Amino acid sequence: MKPSRDPRSSRIEAAAALLVDAFDDYNARFSDITRRAERHFRRRDWARQGRDARARIRLYDDCIAETIGRLEGALAERLLSRSLWLDIHARYAELIDDRLDAELYKTFFNTTSRRLFKTRGVDAGVEFVALDIEPTAHITRPVDRRIYGLADDPVDACRRLLAEPDLGLGEEALEEGAAALAERLNATLADDGGPLAIELLKVPFFRDRRAYRIGRVLAAERWRPCVIALDHPDDGVRVDAVLLDRTAVSILFGFTYSYFHADLPTVGDAIVFLRTLLPDKPVDELYTVLGRAKQGKTERYRRFFHHLGLDRDDRLVEADGKRGMVMVVFTLPSFPLVFKVVRDHFAPGKKIGREHVLAQYRYVFNHDRVGRLIDAQEYRHLAFARDRFDPAALEELLNECARAIELRGDTVLVRHCFVQRRVRPLDLFVREQSDEVARAALLDYGQAVRDLARSNLFPGDLFLKNFGVTRSGRAVFYDYDEVSKVTDLNVRRVPPARSEEEEFADTPWYPVNPGDVFPEQFPRFMDLPAAHRRAFHEAHGELFDPDWWSALKQRLIERPDADVRPYAEAARLQACRDPGA
Repeated sequence: MKPSRDPRSSRIEAAAALLVDAFDDYNARFSDITRRAERHFRRRDWARQGRDARARIRLYDDCIAETIGRLEGALAERLLSRSLWLDIHARYAELIDDRLDAELYKTFFNTTSRRLFKTRGVDAGVEFVALDIEPTAHITRPVDRRIYGLADDPVDACRRLLAEPDLGLGEEALEEGAAALAERLNATLADDGGPLAIELLKVPFFRDRRAYRIGRVLAAERWRPCVIALDHPDDGVRVDAVLLDRTAVSILFGFTYSYFHADLPTVGDAIVFLRTLLPDKPVDELYTVLGRAKQGKTERYRRFFHHLGLDRDDRLVEADGKRGMVMVVFTLPSFPLVFKVVRDHFAPGKKIGREHVLAQYRYVFNHDRVGRLIDAQEYRHLAFARDRFDPAALEELLNECARAIELRGDTVLVRHCFVQRRVRPLDLFVREQSDEVARAALLDYGQAVRDLARSNLFPGDLFLKNFGVTRSGRAVFYDYDEVSKVTDLNVRRVPPARSEEEEFADTPWYPVNPGDVFPEQFPRFMDLPAAHRRAFHEAHGELFDPDWWSALKQRLIERPDADVRPYAEAARLQACRDPGA
């Protein structure tokens, strides 16, 4: 007869097993939501797809709260016993050691323990911390994928790959799509010896109104990433585009888009494959764009603080660009992130409060970002060494953000901040670049405003300083404190002045109520460089027309599922191109 375990050992075993079970439960519920994306795509149920996307983001915190409740029952008065948690940590590590996605389990454990102990900075005793770990280095099992030979009959191969899995393509759309896809592959890879095979992940990816097959196409001389996009307009599912350019695929998987829904049995092996397609893409962004936002935050933290430890000479400084009235923004020049801390008090021109700003950023976090809004992740209780700050930057933070910044001896504790990828502010970019490059960025800025508007989002602040330019040259928006829905705007024309005194007065001669917008005045706020105004007006003159905004508002009210295509027109297959595009 086996001797019974002592109460302490039983608690340790029960708590460790409970935590493993809790993550498995979260994972199963995550998959349940993710799996529904295919049904929503087939049924064109974009409203439910949006609700599921938001529910999946909330799921992690919901499961952490449930787990803490279960631990309270299992550990009772020992819930906050640090010595007990040291052993729970060790036993949990043993239980997950052979799991492919062990890093996701570790992050779940860390989140639970940090919330229980209200950890400030890092507690290495009850957390999995290693900053220099490569989360997928131990994964040798290849992700499930299918290979289709293209050399003998490329149309037949494309027909088979479009039918596996069945995503609702009708027979005619399947035939047209297969022929157009084969034609594009042959034309694009002709100089590389022609396409030989295409290798695709078995699991399709879904986001917004599209389904994607992800993989690569192999030619005699080289291989390219390959993403096949399927659309579902009113007349049925069709093959809309194929992306064979690494930059275009990188943008699709970038930090300005909402998260994919892909029912992957395991995540780490998919990350390994995606990194072969996009070797310059940070691993934290790949985890995030697959919907594993908490793991993405963990990997981002690891990368940053590992880099901070290596580069001892670099200092945290105030970020380039004009100072904002709402946030103090600091950065490490050698690392592409910015840290945004809400000021204690705003300038008189800002008639909003701290809670409004936090709500705005969280609203954007759940909104369809259409490739124009930078993902802003919330972090709490980050600890930095005081000597890593430029003195002027630290003084600004301590003076302006005392509610969020605390100095504890040689440690600077950041209680709350938003972290985003760093981009070059558009106003600086335009001054630094050639006329040709600056004009292209400004025209894309106009397109960004259009794209945001079509997704029912009005930036509020149209100043160039609130937009940035990514490495791929795209204009993106990053200042969210005044965003609003287009459908909530009251679009107005500027009434004529009754006298010269009114026309040239410093203040408007007409009443302005909350929600009022005057598109005719947008040029004043955009403050476009004189050399580029004409080109901008020719390309985007509708932005200054109240009738254009009023018509868009009415369309969004009648049909809120407006579409913003996440790739260039050139990527589309010829049969799908818009006339005159």
